[in-house]
Amino acid sequence: MRVVGFIGPSGSGKSYRALWVAKERNIEYIIDDGLLIFQSRIIAGKSAKKEPTKIGSIKTALFSEPDHRNQVIEAIQKHKPGAILILGTSEGMVEKIAVTLQLGNISERVYIQDVASEFEIQQAIKTRSGQGKHVIPVPSLELKKDFSGYFLDPLQIFKRKAKGHFQNMGEKSVVRPPFSYNGKYTISDYAIYQVVNHIIMKMDAMEKIVRFRLNKSEDGLLMDMDVIMVYGYNLVDCIQKAQSEIRQELDRFAALNIREIYITAKDLVMKKTTILTAQTQ
Repeated sequence: MRVVGFIGPSGSGKSYRALWVAKERNIEYIIDDGLLIFQSRIIAGKSAKKEPTKIGSIKTALFSEPDHRNQVIEAIQKHKPGAILILGTSEGMVEKIAVTLQLGNISERVYIQDVASEFEIQQAIKTRSGQGKHVIPVPSLELKKDFSGYFLDPLQIFKRKAKGHFQNMGEKSVVRPPFSYNGKYTISDYAIYQVVNHIIMKMDAMEKIVRFRLNKSEDGLLMDMDVIMVYGYNLVDCIQKAQSEIRQELDRFAALNIREIYITAKDLVMKKTTILTAQTQ
């Protein structure tokens, strides 16, 4: 296996440029912050950017936990990549990862200064330190399950090929990990309920929510509610529309991953009597 190290200080833009470096060297597999990525898809590992502390993030990036390490080793053995790109903040770090994952020696080292100007590096570091933004070289859709409730910003990356012509290098995602916040980022159940209640009450076919239950897990939310509906509408169509709008709005609200939405029509009224402002009472 050809093992290439991509080295640069934390926040200098390695993840942002990882796809460029890999593509130019005909490499399809990338190891970045605890993840094994193949063609912009996460196939094993867990992201160091999910850890609540900086120390925990470093341990995850170095595959210190046996279960995490073994999962990635098994995936590498299964896929048998011809080449792999390892991102790290130092030569020692990429060498340690290569040894830990049983990849062999580093055959080539690429430094961030080789692919980015000093101005670009300093701008990246400024964004990291000032805004706490981290890039993961996979699309937001790929991260949705693991980063439910985080702020995810899709980032389309293009590389100039010639004057007026650009090559699409794929989509990356910008996240703000817990350790980059001043305090812990949480979303209350009631805040989610308010968003859902607003959607339900503005629909002509819906009267109100009479029961609402939320089940949170690491891979997303399960929502279960009973509603009173208005007579004269196609109930199935209206419930499906409500499910769709709830998913879209909670995605916009905080990139929440919704596993299931159960809506049960418990009763009917002849006409809509509840007005939208009633939810503020």
